[in-house]
Amino acid sequence: MIVGLTGGIGSGKSTVLKMFAKFENIAIYIADDEAKKLMNSSSEIRQKLISNFGREVYIKKELNKPYLADIVFNNKQKLQTLNAIVHPVVHLHFQKFIRKNTKKTYILYENAILFENNSTSFCNKIITVTAPEHIRIKRVLKRDNTTIASVKNRMKNQWQETKKIMQSHYIIENDKLIDTEKQIARIHNILIKNIK
Repeated sequence: MIVGLTGGIGSGKSTVLKMFAKFENIAIYIADDEAKKLMNSSSEIRQKLISNFGREVYIKKELNKPYLADIVFNNKQKLQTLNAIVHPVVHLHFQKFIRKNTKKTYILYENAILFENNSTSFCNKIITVTAPEHIRIKRVLKRDNTTIASVKNRMKNQWQETKKIMQSHYIIENDKLIDTEKQIARIHNILIKNIK
């Protein structure tokens, strides 16, 4: 079973993933982390990024993340171009991951843009992580050393939380850690029962 995990920027998906990681016999795939690795290691992605975004997109064979982020988060079309280059390669990589982990109880597939890039099509269940907007902004400011305007700009490029919630099987309100842990334990137990 593939369980998609998503949530807007600053919703606390990393915290939720750490809590899920405590359960035995599940496999976790973090699409964003794998995409970053593939952007550095895949010659196919490298060539396409250079031809679409210029040579400055790499510095000494390493992805120039601030340069690329500056382009794509201010231009929806450029963001779509980036996703169209990276997403198919990540998708193939994930298929290999599934084949390697067939004995696991379920695979948790974390993707911030699960709905936006239509990755929901191969998920059996979907979990959306939410938090009040002011908390999400505060978390991103602390984590990324950025501005409120920049965070709000990134939020605009993602689906609205209400839209995600309506299309999800489970919702995790990630406000207080103790409550988050209880919600995760409950969802995990339901998922295991569904498999049996």
